[in-house]
Amino acid sequence: MLIELSVLVAVIIGLSEIVKGFGLNAKFIPVINLVFGIAGGLVYLYPGDIKMAVFYGIIAGLTASGLYSGAKNTIEGIKGE
Repeated sequence: MLIELSVLVAVIIGLSEIVKGFGLNAKFIPVINLVFGIAGGLVYLYPGDIKMAVFYGIIAGLTASGLYSGAKNTIEGIKGE
């Protein structure tokens, strides 16, 4: 299970780099990572148990962006716009 979660984190990081390449404001990448994490958890990690899939997806998304820096960057992005 840890290996699958680690792979999901790596995939989320890669997808967020692709999204940044399309010109999305980098301050919102943590939110994108969270969405990718939940989606990945639902599709890949636990297709039979929705609550656990969402939980592990949230963990993967937050791990991909870093909990502290992600919240800080999102707040700065909202204030700047």
